[in-house]
Amino acid sequence: MPGSTGPLAFSNDSAGSAPERDVALDPAEFAGALDAELVRALAHLGEISAGAPREDAKVVDLLVAALKDELEAAEIAAIWMAAESDLELKLGLARQVGDEARHFRLLSDRLRQIGIDPDGLDPRGRGYSHTFRYLKGLQTPAERLAANATREALTRMRNARVAALFAARGDEESARLYREVIGPDEAWHLDFARRMLPRYALTVEDQERARLAMARTLQLADDQPEGARAKAGPAEPAGAGRPATPGSAPAGGSAT
Repeated sequence: MPGSTGPLAFSNDSAGSAPERDVALDPAEFAGALDAELVRALAHLGEISAGAPREDAKVVDLLVAALKDELEAAEIAAIWMAAESDLELKLGLARQVGDEARHFRLLSDRLRQIGIDPDGLDPRGRGYSHTFRYLKGLQTPAERLAANATREALTRMRNARVAALFAARGDEESARLYREVIGPDEAWHLDFARRMLPRYALTVEDQERARLAMARTLQLADDQPEGARAKAGPAEPAGAGRPATPGSAPAGGSAT
């Protein structure tokens, strides 16, 4: 469960963390069990409102924070895409890169419509997030796919709340952007990762790496809610800051 760096326990395991296995599960069975655990973990996060935007967050701050999310998502998918030899996986990640980049542009356009010049902002100025730095270090397709499915599921949950907040504030255009454009794309990314995981979760090591990747991605969402960036304020003006070094703190938290 979130808050633990150990592997998640499947529902048919004994209490505590998942036991070590000598034989891998059937890949489809494993993927289904991992997905069921993800659903349960998301329900828990929803109950404690982890990753939810602050109720008093300004619309502008939420849009600016979203720029960083989209930029990091595009960059991670690009890093993974370059390392893949499987053409279907490579092209799926390529689509994700394009989708996230398009979201960045659409959010930038929305900021302009409400009077904010996004060209004067640099989402990278406060450094990369803990999640980005973790995802960048993943090495195998199984763990990347598990982490990507987790991240996209978390993003969908958070974005639904952001859209509702926009609508409650009377910003129907921003809410529409999330519901009709960004949301369906994120749903495709999630479904793609889920469909591809059984192809790569073949061995005991593959499956344990996938479990750990999901658990750690969830922990990062629990420990460092995405909505905290809106609390911290908008991105720095372009050129005002430099990306944080691995030992320095990104916005909204201390360095790992």
